[in-house]
Amino acid sequence: MDIDAFVATNQYQWQRLEQLTKRARKVSNVGPDELDELVGLYQRTGGQLAHARLAYRGDDALIGRLTYLVAEAHGVLYGTRDTEPGKGIVRFFTVSFPAAVWSIRWFIAASAAFTLVPWIIMMVWIGISPDAFNLTADEAIRTSYIERDFEEYYSSQPAQNFASQVFLNNVRVAILAFAAGILLCVFTALILIYNGANGGVAGGLFTHVGEWERFWGLILPHGLLEISAVIVAGGAGLRLGWTVISPGNRTRWRALADDGRYVGNVIIGLVLAMFIAGLIEGFVTGRPWPTSVRVGIGVLAFVAFWGWPIVYGRRAARAHEASSA
Repeated sequence: MDIDAFVATNQYQWQRLEQLTKRARKVSNVGPDELDELVGLYQRTGGQLAHARLAYRGDDALIGRLTYLVAEAHGVLYGTRDTEPGKGIVRFFTVSFPAAVWSIRWFIAASAAFTLVPWIIMMVWIGISPDAFNLTADEAIRTSYIERDFEEYYSSQPAQNFASQVFLNNVRVAILAFAAGILLCVFTALILIYNGANGGVAGGLFTHVGEWERFWGLILPHGLLEISAVIVAGGAGLRLGWTVISPGNRTRWRALADDGRYVGNVIIGLVLAMFIAGLIEGFVTGRPWPTSVRVGIGVLAFVAFWGWPIVYGRRAARAHEASSA
């Protein structure tokens, strides 16, 4: 059975499973008939997930959606649902968020390319070309930027005020990169390219005058986490845009509703990453500490951020695969 026929045949029961799961979460109990229906749909969808992993392994959207449905139903049926808000939050950060990130990993890879390739090109070009270096700005502006302005920016305000400002700005960028994806991926790609090119220009200026170590010493403490979060948000935006381009056998509105709700978990989870990046930028980047200490804090945040979806996302995917076997 081809993928369009597979989706068309099973679409209704997936929607019904989603409805029953939501109902079971909202009320203290459901009737025996609805519970039996929920169990049956959960088992069938689990089998369909196992089939999709084998037959349609290249379709991350379909597999991600079925994984999410099975995980949510599993939580309702086997006791991970709890009325305590704290446990719901733990579930979000150990299952829902990392599973969503893991399911869009190839879009995140594309987002990273849109960001890092322009960064490298601009940094190398300005770093080695006197003509490109001279085109960036007037000499007085360049000198002030390299010698004072760039570094003083990180200590220009009280740390708590600066951290709050950075956090809000980063959240706006992440939401914009995500929401812009609905415009066929184009504007999300442009946002990522623009951000990457700007970083490359700054790095190229410092590299040209032999101050690249100072540049990276100021960028890496917060930038490793901040740029990672923007890249992931961009990956979610590209996934949303691809839904518009290729909705499969669903209407575009239905596909956007389904996939937007799922990948929207990514943006919610990124708020925490943006908050931590803001704290690092406000309280670490501009401090007169050894560069190794400041960069080390950034590296720890970077490893924790990427280890989180890789470890928990893969674990969730394997658990759902095992439960559906």
